[in-house]
Amino acid sequence: MVMSNRDKIATLEKSQLKTDRPPFKIGDTLQVYVKIQEDEKTRLQMFEGLVTSRRGSGPGETFTVRRVAFGEGMERTFLLHSPFIEKLRVVRGGKVRRAKLYYLRKKVGKGTRIEARWGEEQQQKSGTTAGPAPEVRPAVQTPGQTPASGS
Repeated sequence: MVMSNRDKIATLEKSQLKTDRPPFKIGDTLQVYVKIQEDEKTRLQMFEGLVTSRRGSGPGETFTVRRVAFGEGMERTFLLHSPFIEKLRVVRGGKVRRAKLYYLRKKVGKGTRIEARWGEEQQQKSGTTAGPAPEVRPAVQTPGQTPASGS
């Protein structure tokens, strides 16, 4: 069977996609470990921040991460399936109602906070939906008192 050029490109693109990337959404806090080549050495550099946008699909899909360091906001755009990204780690989920969080560029301080999202995965891990079980502490006996007897 003869493959069309479109089919050839699709199979080539499918082989380029990385399958080890965790699912993440806009508003999540991510740690992106990037390979940095300096002379003959290769090292990992971590960039942690808030995902402000995602665009594209396939091997050209990109996402933008924003962080504030030393009072200066910086944004960095990464290719999702780039070989230079060693790993991605979702630190915390964020609850937002926008597809692009460009409005955070104008916000300062506490105005940039995003509410945490509790997903189904985290509820299944803990086994409950109400949160962790309360800690039960034994009664504290004050010095000089004898424990009360039952009779």
